[in-house]
Amino acid sequence: MPAYHSAFNEDLDARQVGNMSILPIRTRIRGPSPLITDPNEADIVDETLDLFRANSLFRNFEIKGGADRLLIVLILFVSDCLAKLSQPRTPPSQIEAQKQLNTLAVDNFPLPGDVTFPLNSHYAPPGGRVESDYLRQYLTQVRQELATRLVERLYADGTGKPSKWWMSFTKRRFMNRSLGA
Repeated sequence: MPAYHSAFNEDLDARQVGNMSILPIRTRIRGPSPLITDPNEADIVDETLDLFRANSLFRNFEIKGGADRLLIVLILFVSDCLAKLSQPRTPPSQIEAQKQLNTLAVDNFPLPGDVTFPLNSHYAPPGGRVESDYLRQYLTQVRQELATRLVERLYADGTGKPSKWWMSFTKRRFMNRSLGA
């Protein structure tokens, strides 16, 4: 059974930095992301959250476009977020989780082309310093939005504890990789 790929691979108008697509997102966080025109339309963040659990079961993933490369980075970030929340003995409250994940989202992280980036063989580095800065700002904005929506899904049941159905994926590593150290 093949892994689930991004529906945004067909978007030929998307800007490419390196070989990663820059896709519009629905957000209130300031940043360079193109804004989505229809607020009811799903974006790459929704798609990441929808496909995370299914795709995290796969060790291999055939990359079919720039949107798949962005999807991989975001799935690995969700995996790191869940690992961060599972570290303490007692699960954090929703407010504490939001603070921890927002901090993780804005922390310094490697970009394609950096020595510490775990998937350099599959990603082309940005064209120059300007593109590299743009990609870092875009990924920071997307990571912040992803962290916000992930917390909303984790704590959707109203019990004040993260969902066990999401937290059961903390040990799973998509493609046996992690963005964290």
